[in-house]
Parts: sequence; C-alpha cells; structure tokens
Amino acid sequence: MDIRVLEYFLAVAEEKNVTRAANRLHLTQPTLSRQIMQLEDEVGAQLFLRESHSLTLTDEGILFQRRARDMVDLASRAREEIRTAREETSGTVAIGLTGSSSTQEIAKLITSFQREFPKVKFALASGSNEEVEEKLALGVLDFGVFLTPVELAGCDRLRLQSQEEWGVLIHENHPLYKKKKIVPGDLVGTQVVTITTNTALHQILRNWSGDFARDMDFCATYNVLSSGVVLARERQGALVCLKPLAEYEQMRYRPFSPAITSDAIFAWRSGRLNSRAQESFLRFVQQHLQEN
Repeated sequence: MDIRVLEYFLAVAEEKNVTRAANRLHLTQPTLSRQIMQLEDEVGAQLFLRESHSLTLTDEGILFQRRARDMVDLASRAREEIRTAREETSGTVAIGLTGSSSTQEIAKLITSFQREFPKVKFALASGSNEEVEEKLALGVLDFGVFLTPVELAGCDRLRLQSQEEWGVLIHENHPLYKKKKIVPGDLVGTQVVTITTNTALHQILRNWSGDFARDMDFCATYNVLSSGVVLARERQGALVCLKPLAEYEQMRYRPFSPAITSDAIFAWRSGRLNSRAQESFLRFVQQHLQEN
C-alpha cells in the first residue's frame, strides 16, 4: 500500500472535501478523486459517504483512518531515522574538569563514546569550580564537572559515580611524610599550598581544621595540580589536594582524618545545548549512569 496515497486519504478525511484537499496537496481534483476510488477498491470497502458538497467517513473509513495515520507516522519516523543515520555526528565538545577520579570517569566515557562517534573531538580544560562555572556560563564550555558543594544556578545536572577524597601531598623531607593520615593540627607550622581561598570547598577544609586554621600558613594557592606540586616540592612542604591518580616524585599522598569527600556533578546550562555532538554525548552519559 502506497504511503503517498494514505497521505492523500488522510488529507481528504481532514478537509471533508476533495477540492480543498486537492488544493492542499497541489493535485487536480480528478486526480485525487481517482486515487481515493482506487484506494477503496484496494481495501475492499467504501471509505467515504459522498454528499453534494462534503465527504464523511464511513465506519470502515474511521477504522482505516486510525490505521492509516499509524502507518504514515511510522513511515515518517523511519525516514527520519535513516536521514539521521546518514548524517555523521561530528564537531567538538568542550568540558571543564575540577577533579581527579571524576576526570578518569569522564575519560572512560569519552573513550567509549568516540568508538561510536569517531568524528567527535573533545576539548578539556582544568580549573576550580568557580573558573569552570564562569566558562560554562559564557558558553566557552559545553559541560562542566564540579565538586560538591556547588550551587550551579541555571544548570541541569547529573551526579557522576565518582567520589573525590581530600588529603595532602607531603614532601619526603617533611616530618609528616611517614604519617598514614593527617589529622587537624598536623599542618600547623608547615608551609601549605592550598586550593583557591574564599570558596565553599576551602571553607570545608577550614572547618575541618577547626581552631587550628588560625595558625596554619597558607603560603600559596593553585588551580592546576601540577603547578601546586612544583611549589610544594620546592618548599619541601605540603599541598592540600584531591587524591591524585598519579604519583609525584619526592611527594607522598595522605588522606585527611576525619575524611573529607566531595561528590562529582556533571552539569550544563539549561536549554543551551544545540549541537548534534553535544546532544549525543549528553544522551550517552545519561544512558551510562542509568545502566550503572
């Protein structure tokens, strides 16, 4: 059965008039009338009651209308799926990263995604929550991975599986190097390189230190771990950081006790996604998180 003829039938059923339907379909009235009569012969039933100036559906016509609409809709979806399959998804997706374990999780997602969409490239940028949020708001980034606590007004979000652990990288010549955990008060008198101050995350670290925070020497701040490591190593001091994925020469990581952890949030500006690559990657991440 010809889908085009079904579309003609549906137009006549909606207009209740062959002439109006013919004008809508850019056909002549005799051509459209002939197509409808041939369709009735094909299905073996009268589909319309013909009056002087209008047509109404018979009971058989009402039933056939429902089936015809389903078939036309199905054909339309099939054409769309084929058209979409022919269009290769390509472009660049920009992601801002703030963590370490969450960065590894994103890296695994990107690797799996690119097996399916090899023409999509990724641009990764590291920074603090505040830096990544600013770039996300400006449209420089498509997605951001943030550490809790974070507000992210005007953003949609998903919680990643990763949980980040906070602690300290300590120089091998420092007395704390042999400790297995760092407790409040341990860092008093030590040259400490820390994350950006006056932020929600830094306030959590200060709260963990309690009264000892007043006596701690925050000699410098950083936003990229490698830069902080260089300075802490040179000072033979300590670096407040997330548990790193790699080892650093002359430095050893030790967690805080009581433990301090942060959840990882994958976020994007509400209503701002517009490229095929961005939408495809978001659906991929959503599906991955639903399955795991």
